Amino acid sequence: MYRQADGRKSCPAPLGRAMYQRHQRQRHCIFTGCTLRCCFCQNYSVSSEGFGKEIAEERLSEIFLELQDAGAHNINLVTATQYLPSVLPALDRVKDRLHIPVVYNCGGYEKPETLARLRDYVDIYLPDLKYYDSALSMRYSMAPDYFSAASKAIPYMIEQTGAPRFDDNGLLKSGVIIRHMVLPGCRKDSIRLLHWIKENLPDNHYLISLLSQFTPFYKSSGYPEIDRRITTYEYESVLEEAVRLGLTDGYMQEKAVPKRNTPRPLMRRGYRQCQKSLPRVYRGRLSFCCYILFVVHNLSEFRFQGSAAY
Repeated sequence: MYRQADGRKSCPAPLGRAMYQRHQRQRHCIFTGCTLRCCFCQNYSVSSEGFGKEIAEERLSEIFLELQDAGAHNINLVTATQYLPSVLPALDRVKDRLHIPVVYNCGGYEKPETLARLRDYVDIYLPDLKYYDSALSMRYSMAPDYFSAASKAIPYMIEQTGAPRFDDNGLLKSGVIIRHMVLPGCRKDSIRLLHWIKENLPDNHYLISLLSQFTPFYKSSGYPEIDRRITTYEYESVLEEAVRLGLTDGYMQEKAVPKRNTPRPLMRRGYRQCQKSLPRVYRGRLSFCCYILFVVHNLSEFRFQGSAAY
């Protein structure tokens, strides 16, 4: 457990507070722009509308060290692909002084040659695996070749990092977490992705994070079929298939959205630990390896400070 400034206890996420818990000491390094154009992007002002400010490579290096000095558990690079010519030199400047993992947080739409450049820089990959069907990826993200690219990129990420490794506090030191958000009306596509993962990726060499947080932001109103939240049935049917396939090494979200912002309690990896730690009301029938009781914050939570917010 960690104690916050007001004395309350909080459980660590597998990547640490810098990844999943937002408070005054924790920020992401978020870069303006994105390789995808998702019509439902919650962070669209940064990803698609150019919101941000320019900073020098030297300043970016300073930000990395400031994050570490402030107690961050990792350097979380969000959508940094288009800035690698600047990001990698910034990491080179402080590589001998950084003692926390570097996380590459991306949409999964990456080229092998890009990932080859990241070898020896990235400890943890956090890619999305959004779509199996190219018609869906074209319609919602303007990327008809999404699955073709992501299905090559993710095995390469796993080859680089190897099996997940945790420190003594249960925080991830290296590895790959494959993140998938279930979309309205697309549960069958989600299930096809689960089958691909099971059939093509090495067992025990990755973690899965299945998300229920879809919220119809940005241009979702122009796509009536996804202009809603997902149903409990849609999400639970995907979870059940994951369990049936034996894909139980990972994380799920409690499908709940509060009316106002509340902290996100995070449970540590390991189903038995969670069974002991959770109130009875949260003990579900699905023996998923880790229960993350995740609540979706209002859009007002996301206040970006620029190209490399910190």
